[in-house]
Amino acid sequence: MNRLTCAVTILVTWTVMSKPASAQGGAAGPAVSKDPTWPNPVSDNVRYSYVLLDLLEFQRIRSINAVRWDAVGWFGGDNNRLWIKSEGEQYSSSRTGGQWEAQALYGKLIGPFFDLQAGVRYEKHFESNNPQRVFAVIGLQGLAPGRFDIEPALFISNKGKTSLSFTGTHETLLTQRLVLQPRLDTELAFQEDREFGVGRGVNDVEVGLRLRYEIRRELAPYIGVTFRQSFDATAKRVTREGGVPNALEFVIGMRLWH
Repeated sequence: MNRLTCAVTILVTWTVMSKPASAQGGAAGPAVSKDPTWPNPVSDNVRYSYVLLDLLEFQRIRSINAVRWDAVGWFGGDNNRLWIKSEGEQYSSSRTGGQWEAQALYGKLIGPFFDLQAGVRYEKHFESNNPQRVFAVIGLQGLAPGRFDIEPALFISNKGKTSLSFTGTHETLLTQRLVLQPRLDTELAFQEDREFGVGRGVNDVEVGLRLRYEIRRELAPYIGVTFRQSFDATAKRVTREGGVPNALEFVIGMRLWH
């Protein structure tokens, strides 16, 4: 009797356990925790921010001193971001020497390493009449093969003037903290704009080499040398602002990011 009872019990238990979950009145599949503190395993809506002060430097251009900056920041997710950029320089030899610009852009991820950007750019020169322009912008920013950071952009001014700019950098790790960074900057205009010292064709080319030491990844002092060549109307504008249109420059600065 005991053996028969045990056999029946085992058979009933096996039958019940082998039924699908739906037949037992529950949802199919493993149980899911209802704990509200349990994190979502995938979250596509997280927002991040990043700010990089790539250049913050003092320049010595023959007998002229200048301060230069180049900063970029973004806020958003993996696919959509708001970009803010600013760069410029101020000559210490003249209160009206130099220029600055700022950009506000929407960026859309179009590949593993590239953002397509579109927005507006504002540019102002430190001269007696304070000339200024506004542009529509469309460009790319990303990492090309060979680990080259490139930033080509097309600008159309409020006067219908079209121009291109290109910035490219490459970072070579000499050690875990010592980094060598060559950099190329150039601008090209399709129409002249004499008010802003812009001639048709290549306006200027700058090639630089900077060596930085990363005290921390976010904090790195550097030294370097650059050569800048301005052409045509741009050379005249640089001279008018108190700068040197073609010169070898020695720089010392700090690179910061957060």
